[in-house]
This record gives sequence, C-alpha cells and structure tokens, in this order.
Amino acid sequence: MLGAIIGDIAGSIYEADNIRSKDFPFFGPGSRFTDDTVCTLAVAEALLEDGDVAETLRRYARRYPDAGYGGMFVQWAFTDDAPAYGSWGNGSAMRVAPVAWAAESEAAVLALAAQSAAVTHDHPDAVAGAQATALAIWLARHGAAAAAIRETIGRRFGYDLDQSLADLHGRSSFDVSCRGTVPPALISALSAADFEDAVRTAISLGGDSDTIACIAGSVAEPLYGIPDWMAAEARARLDDRLRAVLDRFRARFRTAPC
Repeated sequence: MLGAIIGDIAGSIYEADNIRSKDFPFFGPGSRFTDDTVCTLAVAEALLEDGDVAETLRRYARRYPDAGYGGMFVQWAFTDDAPAYGSWGNGSAMRVAPVAWAAESEAAVLALAAQSAAVTHDHPDAVAGAQATALAIWLARHGAAAAAIRETIGRRFGYDLDQSLADLHGRSSFDVSCRGTVPPALISALSAADFEDAVRTAISLGGDSDTIACIAGSVAEPLYGIPDWMAAEARARLDDRLRAVLDRFRARFRTAPC
C-alpha cells in the first residue's frame, strides 16, 4: 500500500504539467499527497475497522476537502446516502491496494475489490480495473513473476499488456478511464527494473500522472520492495492521522516495515 502512496506523491506535481521523461526529481518541490492517498487510506481504515467503505470515504473526503477529487466524487462524498454514480473512472483502481494486502485468497481479493469500487464506481470497467489491480498486487505478494502476472491479468480482464513503452509514450490524450489507465500502469510496473523505475516510467507516460504512478507503485511494491529513503520521504509528507492509519495497517497485515 505504501507503494501507491509514494507513486501518488511523486506524480502529484506532474499531473498538471506532464513530463515525458524519466529524468526528474523524484520528490520534486511541492510534491504532496492527493485524493489517491486519502482514498487509499480510507479503504485501509475501513478494512482495519471492518467498517463501511462508503461512510469511511465520505468521512475522509470531508476531512481533506482540498485533495483534488473529481467533481462527481465530490458531489457523492458531500451528499449523505448518495448512490454510486456509474463512473468508469480510475478512482476505483487507485484506492484498491489495501484490499490486496488484507485479502487471504484470490476469491476474496476479487470480491473485496469489487465491493470497494462499487460504492462509487459501479461501471463494469471500473470494477474490473479495481479487480485487475488488486489481483496483480496479490499475485506479486504470493511470489508470481512479472511475466506470469502480465499473462494472467491480460487474459482475465482483456487488457493488452504487451504494448511497448514506446507505444504508450506516443499517447496524447489525458485519459482518466479505468480501461485507459490500468493497463499502462501495470505495464510500467511489470516491465520495470525496480520500484523507482516503475514509478518513473509511469510518470513519464504523461496524462493522469499521479494516478498512473499510484497504481504502478502499488503493484511494484511487492515485486521489488521500496527503498528506505523513499518510504521516509513519503511518510514525512503525510499528516499524523494518515501516518497512523498507514502504520496500523502495515502492522496488522504484516507488510514490510517502513
């Protein structure tokens, strides 16, 4: 889960000002957590407390109202008991990482990922994107190699994960759809040399940089591990409340110390 947070923070300053290179300050001036981190830690707290995901997401959004949420999510979050709004956006995948660390089986990963998505993003593409991301993390946690994860996720979800990085760099649109975001993020992670390379590659693709890097970082974490200095830098950019949830979750679900 920390990998998702690092990707979000590192990519935060490049969403509005894309950089089509892997040569940039990893935590550049002004790097901060965004809605990706807030929503990820909301899901983590819901899992820790066996709580209601929708209620927890609303509480976190209201506590951090300036984190950069999409307009439809804001309307949902600030309206009590609002139903899911049919979104096919990438918000379901960027917040799903905790599910993959808490679930004890492949079936549980898929079920929990769908549940965490569907409170807001109940379009089939958004549910599938959350499931694909969570399953990729879960498989990596259990020792699957990048090539095996690529084959499994591509076949199961109908994603083309054989695109080259050169092809991905040639994209020009700002795509916030789950179907347009998850495959590039997975390719960034599964073709990387290490964690840092995964996040740098994801950011270099442009578009919704923080979310692509968030998803890529979430998958890269169990594949490659996280350098200590990155963990420290990311933790320093969280407030005490968010840091406490991160620490409780990692202790409970036995993820690597940070």
